[in-house]
Amino acid sequence: MGVFALVVFVAFGVFGKPDNVTFQWSKPDDVIHIPDFIVGSSLVGLAIGAILILIAAIVAVNASRRRRNPQWISLIFGFFAIIALLAWLAAGNAVPFAFILGNAIVLAVPIALGAMGGIMSERVGVVNIAIEGQLLTGAFLAAVVGSLTDSLLLGLVAAMVGAALLSMVLAAFAIKYLVDQIIVGVVLNVLVLGVTNFLYSQWLANDGERSNFPGTFDITPIPFLSDIPIIGPALFENRLTTYLAFIIIPVLWFFLFKTKLGLRARAVGEHPLAADTVGINVARTRFWWVTLGGVVAGLGGAALTIGSVGAFGRGMSGGQGFIALAVVILGRWHPFYAAAAALLFGFSIILRVWANQVSPGIPTDFITMVPYLVTLIAVVGFVGRVRAPAADGQPYIKG
Repeated sequence: MGVFALVVFVAFGVFGKPDNVTFQWSKPDDVIHIPDFIVGSSLVGLAIGAILILIAAIVAVNASRRRRNPQWISLIFGFFAIIALLAWLAAGNAVPFAFILGNAIVLAVPIALGAMGGIMSERVGVVNIAIEGQLLTGAFLAAVVGSLTDSLLLGLVAAMVGAALLSMVLAAFAIKYLVDQIIVGVVLNVLVLGVTNFLYSQWLANDGERSNFPGTFDITPIPFLSDIPIIGPALFENRLTTYLAFIIIPVLWFFLFKTKLGLRARAVGEHPLAADTVGINVARTRFWWVTLGGVVAGLGGAALTIGSVGAFGRGMSGGQGFIALAVVILGRWHPFYAAAAALLFGFSIILRVWANQVSPGIPTDFITMVPYLVTLIAVVGFVGRVRAPAADGQPYIKG
């Protein structure tokens, strides 16, 4: 942390750009308009650099005294570091917070929903490497069925059903036949990638107008709430797939941690023998939770097509399923923490696009790398505190 804080102070502050940066908190046509804030880019770097150095010093002192640092301190550190980066990139330009936040949320939805599916699987003890395949299956079926039936809702249902069927295959091999869960997941990913690539090149590429042009759900603003500055357009002016993600995340948290069903599921993932002893059917619980996880991941795949670009592309999941798997771990198998981690990766994607517009001379690869460094710093703050479900990845043989 100390080294990173010094880099921010020196690079963005001492040797920062002298131009002013404009922080735009709202859009010009917003009902409630917050005035823009104009400040020197290097001044922001100096101020935030000093704050980061102070935070790093507090962390170091606590570590020397063997005191545990609060978990939120790393998040605050990362937040200020991102603000400094934005001010440096936008020197001489503006930072449109509403635009960045809104697009980051949209881009984070497939990752977040994939992570929710992974959490549902791993909380009952089944490692779900097949999230990538589930996202790709959902994206493909949503586009094709939505086009052929001229119904986006049917495309959405097809995406969830298709990914659920894929999850059933994973569950059957992992639970009944006791095949290594990681191997099954990798095989399913390769299978789905090959099948969708073949169908795309042999069918969709030649008949795209009829079979691969479903369109997208309309953007539906929620009255009054969408008028709130900054967070209003970002949270309450979205498509159906994004709103469903907003609902699924807290509902999953509630079921996992506030209901008997969730308690039983977590018991199966922590100590299946004890769960079996008290009458919980371990195999059935694992099978249906993995299947429902596929339903959620399939919705994430639909968000890639009918919730975003409006068509299917070859390999369009682009590794987001594997990112979702990392989000599960970074989020400590908790829906809210995983959603926050997914938002960070969504931010990294929109940051690359936005930075290329305001600072075309800066390599986009470098810009893309920075949020991952922030993620690494956040992970350091959780070292020793992240623990997977005890029976995660372990097959259960009923005695």
